Amino acid sequence: MTLADFIGPEAAAGALDALSLWVGLLVLWLVVLSWGVVGQRRRLRVAFGDGGHVSLTAAGRAFGNAAEYVPAGLIALLLLALTGATPLLIHILGATLLVGRVIHASGLLFQKGPSLGRILGMALTYAVLLFAAGLLIGQAVG
Repeated sequence: MTLADFIGPEAAAGALDALSLWVGLLVLWLVVLSWGVVGQRRRLRVAFGDGGHVSLTAAGRAFGNAAEYVPAGLIALLLLALTGATPLLIHILGATLLVGRVIHASGLLFQKGPSLGRILGMALTYAVLLFAAGLLIGQAVG
């Protein structure tokens, strides 16, 4: 199996359906993280900022970090699907992005300071973004 098996004009059938799954799941993950922030704000009675509460800072950063990286990943997956990526490639990248975001958020929310979860989560996220960027640039320059 080569990279050509994962991208090409005949591969697009089903790629948008695969993309829809990962967009839906990643949007749900953003909502879950947002609920975490809202819940912390209500419990701690903090309307703005973090009120000096580490747990609210962590919840806010877990959501904020996902909100920073997920859109770029989804745009890259969309462009890959539109330019002929196979559904399998979209599933692999989408699953890796979601797993990376969940692991990263877990590292922020349940571990203090630098953590293996944060490192592994970012490594998976960067892997998806860099691989997708390479494929897209390759598509553009032929």
